[in-house]
Amino acid sequence: MGGFRTRAGRIGAVPAAWARALRVRWRSWSRWRKSLATALVALAVVVVPIGSAALALRLQYVGDPSPEARTRGRDAVWLGHAWVDGRKGDADIAALARRLAGTGIRDLYVHTGPLEHDGSLPTSVHPRARWFTEEAHRALPGIRVQSWLGDEVKPEKDALDLEDAPTRDRVTASARQVLDLGFDGVHFDMEPIRPGSKGWLALLDQVRPVTAERGTRLSVAVPQIDPLPYQHNVAIAFTDHGKWWDQAYFAETARRVDQVAVMTYDSSMPTESLYGGYNAYQTELALEATPEDVDLLMGLPFYWEDKWGHWGRAETVTAGIRGIRLGLGRYDLDRQNFGVGLYVDFAATEQNWTDYRRHWVR
Repeated sequence: MGGFRTRAGRIGAVPAAWARALRVRWRSWSRWRKSLATALVALAVVVVPIGSAALALRLQYVGDPSPEARTRGRDAVWLGHAWVDGRKGDADIAALARRLAGTGIRDLYVHTGPLEHDGSLPTSVHPRARWFTEEAHRALPGIRVQSWLGDEVKPEKDALDLEDAPTRDRVTASARQVLDLGFDGVHFDMEPIRPGSKGWLALLDQVRPVTAERGTRLSVAVPQIDPLPYQHNVAIAFTDHGKWWDQAYFAETARRVDQVAVMTYDSSMPTESLYGGYNAYQTELALEATPEDVDLLMGLPFYWEDKWGHWGRAETVTAGIRGIRLGLGRYDLDRQNFGVGLYVDFAATEQNWTDYRRHWVR
């Protein structure tokens, strides 16, 4: 035992000697050299975690997607306001039917709002909604037409206050209003809802019985899930913007609806491989949090932008689909209540549609 203590003492003395030597060397350095060393250490503290995260996402993109990771015929596309305000006509309906033939599209999210900040919905904003539901049901049998309602949300925006009960009552009345026009469901896209909002969950609890009574669907568009623990807290603290949800709050939402569509675009990923890996990871996180009987749709960017939050060269339909297929194959290949959501029809290119058909529908 005495020998052991002697050896342990010698071993423990080594780090102490190193520390003394470093202190001596540090004191001998000039102020400029100390500043440079401090800056390099600070840079390493930032770069190493970011580099590790980038490597992890890149590895998510490695491998071959399963041949079975294809459309289940439960995809959706967001349609712009022109379909209900008079800008579209019979010829456009016919063209839409041709466009969707042979795809996996089952749901149309048709922009019928926006809601007023008090939750109400003026009929003047969708004068042709009844025409569209009737013509779409005639030309596209088997496809569900959902009313896309949304608005910006407090506290980040001076707009809809979901923590206010009378506001939620008016939103519920707006849901009834669009169902009376022949829509097959209500699709909420309210942003940015911060995780932990009790008002959002209360609204879903209030509207779900309304859609269920009509035999229609309640669907929601939701943010991405924290790629790192508590990332939403960090983002809100530094930018006052809630971009992500924690997985637990995502699950709370998913349990209250029939369909959840994840807005997996505007990811800030700078390359296709990182965006694809990010989509693979988001798909796994969302599959884990979504009940089996709820439709889960992963969003795809059918538009082009080139800015900090959305690099057009990176966020491609091809990379997004490959990542989604990898995530589906790794986590739950047999999940049938699964699809992709295409955002948005009025910005989509022929190449977007070609890539969707080639890589997901084929």
